[in-house]
Amino acid sequence: MKDFLNSRLWGRVRMLFTDYRSVLGLITLYFVLVFNRDLLAHFYAILDGLEAFDPVFAVSAPFVLFFGLIAVFTLFTFRPLFKPFFVLLIMTSSIVSYAMTRYGIVFDRGMITNFAETNPGEALSYVNVWSVLAFCLTGVVPSLIILLLPIRYAASFWRGLVHRLLIVSIAFLCIGGIGFAYFKDYASVGRNNKILGKEIVPVNFIAASIQYGKHRYRATQIPFLTIGDDARSRSVGGKPTLMFLVVGETARAASVAANGYDRPTSEFTDKIEDLVAFQDVTSCGTATAVSVPCMFSPMEHDNYNEGVAANSETLLDVLAKAGVEVFWGENDGGCKGVCDRIPNLTLSGDNYPGMCRGGLCLDEILVDVAAQEVDGKAAASAGKNRLIVLHLNGSHGPTYYERYPEEFRHFVPDCQQSDIENCTQQELVNTYDNTIRYTDFVIARLVDELKQRQDQYDTALLYVSDHGESLGEGGLYLHGAPYFLAPPEQTHVPMMFWMSEGFAKGRHIAQECVEDLARNQSYSHDNIFSTMLGVMQVETGIYDASADIFAACAKIGQDGEKYAER
Repeated sequence: MKDFLNSRLWGRVRMLFTDYRSVLGLITLYFVLVFNRDLLAHFYAILDGLEAFDPVFAVSAPFVLFFGLIAVFTLFTFRPLFKPFFVLLIMTSSIVSYAMTRYGIVFDRGMITNFAETNPGEALSYVNVWSVLAFCLTGVVPSLIILLLPIRYAASFWRGLVHRLLIVSIAFLCIGGIGFAYFKDYASVGRNNKILGKEIVPVNFIAASIQYGKHRYRATQIPFLTIGDDARSRSVGGKPTLMFLVVGETARAASVAANGYDRPTSEFTDKIEDLVAFQDVTSCGTATAVSVPCMFSPMEHDNYNEGVAANSETLLDVLAKAGVEVFWGENDGGCKGVCDRIPNLTLSGDNYPGMCRGGLCLDEILVDVAAQEVDGKAAASAGKNRLIVLHLNGSHGPTYYERYPEEFRHFVPDCQQSDIENCTQQELVNTYDNTIRYTDFVIARLVDELKQRQDQYDTALLYVSDHGESLGEGGLYLHGAPYFLAPPEQTHVPMMFWMSEGFAKGRHIAQECVEDLARNQSYSHDNIFSTMLGVMQVETGIYDASADIFAACAKIGQDGEKYAER
């Protein structure tokens, strides 16, 4: 062995594999075979579904990917850039590739936004033995090899430049040749399967990050917009209003018994007389960063602009202008700018040590927060209409088991770990269903608090989730899929409504009408803005009666037996 290591042959082999061009080729091959294996698997699955295809076309895909990546990577092979660039790229690609493989996550601008706005506690919930092991094997190990490898570069800058131009030229020639032969095939597959473009590592997350940066920069250039400056209260006489608007987190309608699910996940609200569950409600987005600002904005899903929303007043500002006393209770890591200009409270273990663990607090605390907010300011708020918004932690994954207390482990065995892909499907479903059932319990408790205050207020509660969740259907987990590709599990959300008799009479809302609409009509987050203005009895030019769910239920006539048609 010693003689071989000192031989001329070994010297040539070592020179070959330490040459920067050889290292570049090996790195590119690593990206194709390791980080883009899901892309290639998806591509071949698509071809397998076709009636016929040219086998040579199928074989060409890895080569197109290889030549495309090497053409781009060549630009970063100069000595000062080579090692830091590829180490960083491999490290980040390792994380992205793991998330794509394990959870079916698609990395677009929306997903980058989710990552950027994730709090440390939420981010750490994704760290487990398997994710660390995968990162070490596919990210750390190859990065260390690159750092320790004595890479040889061209003897001069100009010779190196010629080498790089030659590599890029050959790569483009090869891509051009394959494109000339199979352009129609690639165009057809790409046109009908646009998701493939979002699966190319590292192009997907780099492009999405650039888009995110541009979007954030443009948002800073947008002047702050005030809305509803003409808002005023139109309530006359009677008791003031007390309403709880409960914003759920990651609850999907498919797992709610009140929406037809065959497991008892709604057993607490089922006991509440006149509580109505809407059957067809669609979210504005598939992630909190989009859905929450959207539902509190006068913009609708089709024309929603995140930059405008971030630099604009919200529903809560309009209500406050009309004299409504507004409060926000937060248990999900942030209100995404919606509550920035109103009184708010974020739960923490410092204030509630008995019901918080590891920075996560149980949603039941919000019941006490709401009660204390109402009673603690009863004298100062006498005669005022009041809205208390409660943002639940709900069913946020992947650590579903941390969202409910031990006594709510109703469906067992459940998945008591963050690497949910290593739990059985039944364990995962059991854990998620426990979160839905616990949320149902919290809603029922909030309704009970409102019932206890009917002598002082006309009371009501509206609950709606921000988005849904995938539990392995179609290979997808969690949420945040691009909206045009998102399955109904991520966009079909539960919404519930309860009102006291005084609330119904004061607004001439017929209970039977609400029940009829809940069964037969379709709604979305687009309806929340004007619906809340309507039930809080606020007049403003930006109110849209056609979007107000309960405007259709205003009674007409003295007998109170009819309600307006939509």
